[in-house]
Amino acid sequence: MNERAGEILEKGASELGVSLTPVELGKFHELAAELKRWGRKINLTAIRGDEEIAIKHFLDSLTLLGIVGDLGSLLDVGSGAGFPAIPVQLMRPELQVVSVDAVEKKIIFQRHMARRLGLLSFTALHARVEELAVRYAGCFDWVVSRAFSDITFFVRIALPLLKVNGSIIAMKGRGGGDEAALAGPSLHDMGVEIIKISELRLPITGDVRTLVTMKRA
Repeated sequence: MNERAGEILEKGASELGVSLTPVELGKFHELAAELKRWGRKINLTAIRGDEEIAIKHFLDSLTLLGIVGDLGSLLDVGSGAGFPAIPVQLMRPELQVVSVDAVEKKIIFQRHMARRLGLLSFTALHARVEELAVRYAGCFDWVVSRAFSDITFFVRIALPLLKVNGSIIAMKGRGGGDEAALAGPSLHDMGVEIIKISELRLPITGDVRTLVTMKRA
């Protein structure tokens, strides 16, 4: 990342209540550099500019830290190039993070970054999330997704993977609250209730982000 992007990341993280150490900042710089380097050869993400990466990938991912704890287990569904899974693992090294995506080249990139960044509690799986129900039934404290699908479908595939008292978190943009309200009856039928809807704005761009947290009723 260029100097401006690094400043945006550090200041934006502070606005989210996250303090980045020099070591953590260095790892984010390395992640951005590798994301751009790989992106010149394969299509990992449409977001390629330094400042966009800092805001729309890194800071967007760090919005989860207000909900996710230091310990436990987290599943990121449809993680793409590793967001929010990799930034969350960087900041929560004791958290057991499993990242799943159906596109193999994106999982290969995630595994590469896990080795480079020393993410010892990180597992990247090339699979469809529907295939995880047997191996990971009832395993996760948090199941999250970032713009993976509509809320109802996401909750339906997340439920078998969730611990009894676990949380499902849908990361949405503007209108996420309205989508959650429309999904309410379907969630009720599945025995799920919305616990909290958190809305915030990303630094610089002002883009709205909505986190919809749900639990079994």
